[in-house]
Amino acid sequence: MNIALIAHDKKKDDLIVLVKAYAHVLKQHQLFATGTTGKRVAEATGLPVHCFQSGPLGGDQEIGAAVARGEIDMIIFFRDPLTAQPHEPDVSALMRLCDVYSIPLATNMGGSEILIRSIEQGDFESLTLSHNDPPPE
Repeated sequence: MNIALIAHDKKKDDLIVLVKAYAHVLKQHQLFATGTTGKRVAEATGLPVHCFQSGPLGGDQEIGAAVARGEIDMIIFFRDPLTAQPHEPDVSALMRLCDVYSIPLATNMGGSEILIRSIEQGDFESLTLSHNDPPPE
């Protein structure tokens, strides 16, 4: 699976904790991330991570475009609900694309653990989602 990792500044450490805890699962998949988050995850875990731009510089939009092209299968996005983000419209657009294309999205530790454990158990292998098909109108 192609898994995107995103975290607002105050949530990056939490995301690193998650990736370290589930490195045995995540190392079997392709990881993508916004710039600073990807760099920090790669340095902390040793896992390869393809980095897009940082979120405020368009990284969220780059991941959104990858979702629309059918290139991302899941997103883990640790959002900071208590801090205003200057690129909030980009964040909203990315979340909307996840809904349009039925991409699993977790925005906190609990939801992320459920998704990763589902990957580990093989639950996603039985799904027949075709992310490359355009959404129904």
